[in-house]
Amino acid sequence: MHSCPGLFHAGVLSRELLKGSDAAIRNPHVTRLLCPLPQCPPCTSCHAARAALRRPRSGQALCGACFCSAFEAKVLHTVLAGRLLPPGGVVAVGASGGKDSTVLAHVLRALVPRLGISLQLVAVDEGIGGYRDAALAAVRRQAARWELPLTILACEDLFRGLTDAVARRTAGSDRSRYCCTFCGELQAARRAGATNIAISHNADDMAETRLMNFLRGDAGRLARGGGLGSPGEGGALPRCRPLQFASQKEVVLYAHFRRLDYFSEECVYAPEAFRGHARDLLKRLEAARPSAVLDLVHSAERLALAASARPPRPGACSRCGALASRALCQACALLDGLNRGRPRLAIGKGRRGLDKQATPGTPGDPAQTKTIR
Repeated sequence: MHSCPGLFHAGVLSRELLKGSDAAIRNPHVTRLLCPLPQCPPCTSCHAARAALRRPRSGQALCGACFCSAFEAKVLHTVLAGRLLPPGGVVAVGASGGKDSTVLAHVLRALVPRLGISLQLVAVDEGIGGYRDAALAAVRRQAARWELPLTILACEDLFRGLTDAVARRTAGSDRSRYCCTFCGELQAARRAGATNIAISHNADDMAETRLMNFLRGDAGRLARGGGLGSPGEGGALPRCRPLQFASQKEVVLYAHFRRLDYFSEECVYAPEAFRGHARDLLKRLEAARPSAVLDLVHSAERLALAASARPPRPGACSRCGALASRALCQACALLDGLNRGRPRLAIGKGRRGLDKQATPGTPGDPAQTKTIR
């Protein structure tokens, strides 16, 4: 594709990303490829500095500074074109301490004067032993460095059990799916007085989700997957995904050139997730068809379902008030399953019985379960 050995090549980083995106920028071979050498061509944007990389999709040779400026401009265009964040809004960024949420918070902080918003961080402590404490420490460092308000909510304060407790009672099942259901970002954002929530899903994340829904034959989730977020049905705060059209490679490179401090360890339950299989498949598809990621991202926008197959509009959970497509949200359904001794039925097939209210005085009785305030 090019003769300069010092320029980043999309294929090289793609292979490194198969081993782990965060490790890629710490790999000496990749670091050497990212470093500009004397024979590298000048940046095609500023024409002054030497190019440090070629953009993964366009192939444009850019220096680090111009790449970061182009990345920020891309996010700004996504926000403005999609009218995702209204001027004067209080935006809560869902912060995990990982690279995606770190990059999102950094970019939105740089764009605050252009967008006319105020920014703060919200995080959820899922209680994953040996993992979450270090990630939250990174979030606290970011909040202090960028002088952003930070609200942290613990699952123990919202629900009766922590993620590790759930995992122990669902041994042998896809435990990382349960981790995702304990998402208290909505409650944390409300407590912080936010009007909007920004989440850091990038294009690869969204493509993986689309692929998983296709593989499961989940027409309802496919139909709800279009657009750049949700407008806030059922009393929930509007949520948006400003990084939806940014590839994982671009996110990693932005974090590298901006020298961002983030937590890079993988969740201890991630290897058991079905998403990992979808990710491996997607990387192979992308190697054969470079546009596969964005094609999947845009697929839901063009998907049309027959009237009989369209899912009902989301409403409010009858127990906690969170956004839900059934009588109970996934978190409350999971707690019901745990209390009734049927945790594996809490998500996916077999939920019908869990949507029903428990008999008063039984373990699934709302009066026996700690609810969200």
